[in-house]
Amino acid sequence: MSEASGVRALVAGHGDFAAGLISAVEAVTGLGEMLEPIQVKGLCGEDIQQLLRERLQATGALVIFTDLQAGSCTMAARRLLRDMPQVLLVSGTNLPMLLDFVMSSAPTPHDAAHAAVDRARSAIAAYGGPA
Repeated sequence: MSEASGVRALVAGHGDFAAGLISAVEAVTGLGEMLEPIQVKGLCGEDIQQLLRERLQATGALVIFTDLQAGSCTMAARRLLRDMPQVLLVSGTNLPMLLDFVMSSAPTPHDAAHAAVDRARSAIAAYGGPA
């Protein structure tokens, strides 16, 4: 994490996915500044990859959260990991995951992200309806 920026992770996705989730994190915890939204409307895969690289370098973040496992943001991030093995990519991001991540006291952003993935899995449930 860059001490100067305070950003621990990038959040990238389609449409307003990143900004919406970060807005919710801010509303619940007041810690939205720990996440930087990456919006990719109109960008090709190479442009997304370059944008992610630039923002990782500028912020010192070591984690990228994305929306879809096979989406353009995830694919660009996966290509980026070849040159930046210190960066951890997490796909399938949801609000419980990001809340756990920003509230974590884990010693590293990687540890916090792995714990957040476990929390996100346990937060998924279905209620009512036919069996």
